[in-house]
Amino acid sequence: MILIKEARIINEGKSFVGNILIKNSYIYKVYEINEKIAENITKTIDAKGKILIPGLIDTHVHFREPGLTHKAQIYTESKAAVAGGITSFFEMPNTKPPTLTENDINSKIEIAKKDSLANFAFYIGVSENNISDVLNCDTSKICGVKMFMGNSTGKMAVSDEDILKQVFSQKRLPVVVHCEDDEIISNNEQEYKNKFGENVPIKYHSEIRSAKACYKSSNYAISLAKQYGTKLHIAHLSTKEELDLFDKSEDITKKQITGEVCVHHLWFSNNDYDKLGTKIKCNPSIKDPSNKDALLKGLLNGNIDTIATDHAPHTSDEKENNYFNAPSGIPIIQQSLQIMLEHYHDNKISLEKIVEKMCHNPSILFDIEKRGFIREGYYADIVLVNLNDENTVKPENVLYKCKWSPLEGYSFKSSISHTFVNGKLVYENGVLNEQQKGMPISFNRK
Repeated sequence: MILIKEARIINEGKSFVGNILIKNSYIYKVYEINEKIAENITKTIDAKGKILIPGLIDTHVHFREPGLTHKAQIYTESKAAVAGGITSFFEMPNTKPPTLTENDINSKIEIAKKDSLANFAFYIGVSENNISDVLNCDTSKICGVKMFMGNSTGKMAVSDEDILKQVFSQKRLPVVVHCEDDEIISNNEQEYKNKFGENVPIKYHSEIRSAKACYKSSNYAISLAKQYGTKLHIAHLSTKEELDLFDKSEDITKKQITGEVCVHHLWFSNNDYDKLGTKIKCNPSIKDPSNKDALLKGLLNGNIDTIATDHAPHTSDEKENNYFNAPSGIPIIQQSLQIMLEHYHDNKISLEKIVEKMCHNPSILFDIEKRGFIREGYYADIVLVNLNDENTVKPENVLYKCKWSPLEGYSFKSSISHTFVNGKLVYENGVLNEQQKGMPISFNRK
């Protein structure tokens, strides 16, 4: 058995110094600091001065496999994930081909079993042609239904009212929606093309993919969810206006309509376009600083329920194109916990709230079995963090296949020292144990 000794444990709104005993894949016992440990210990990790949290659950990633593996692979991006304290991920369906059938899901699961260092699950996408697959898939191995209510990526945008009704009416899986209004965006694009031709400056991205486009689409999705009683999760909220659409008074276990914010919308603003250009082009767009501040406030007061990454790598060459040809998406999963810990250091959010939004709430909202908490009998997905270990993001320590980060040159105050996945030490002080693989995530569904 493995003993993690004298860590400051952050879990379920509490902070205390204690010991964790890991047996096989599970948390065997959680000890208060003065309790006597009389078990057969094979390995001890001295965690004095460090914090211990549940492994993060990132419910929104794009790992690009199959079909787009020149950008990323499940293998490479899962390495970056565990180095950043993420022990479980949900991967989106806009691969090539898109993930639209149970066979597509099974193919991804087989790749992940062989290659992923983190635990994994996959969304089934919705198109105009696969509603039968969505309504009849095996829900025990699928994290949710992903719908693009706006033409963000590929040909998966859905506007057919009958399909929308069928997806929103089903109660088998949560529905996760990308919300941007195509008509508004198209009109804005034409307006800026008329001004600048094909060379629209990147700083206008937030005006083209505007707050109005986000609000109109989110409002529509929520109205459908209320009409049909859908368990709805709105992805990557990016505007202060959208926050008013969400109820902050309900207990998380009772909420039917919930929201996610991504770390880049809490970190960057449109002031960063001048320096970083298309490196931070993403959909929905990064907007003015007032939105960033409002989103953080929405996390604290309960309007927003989860923090994810929308990790979406592209090659440097692809990103160096002009505005209309540079793809949208940011590689950021390896630094996501560090970003939130910077907000902690700046006294903007507590450690307990970070754990709630990145570990506990994803587990609750998606009915994940035995993950997301430090509890006896739960999988030992555990992360140790040194809050006082400054480290700088450099190309040589970026683990993404694309080998770049918009955060290059930034020195974070905190570092991840250890990551356990299913009781196995997969990451320790910069060294990965690539022999240990994650496993499919199970869900508590009837």
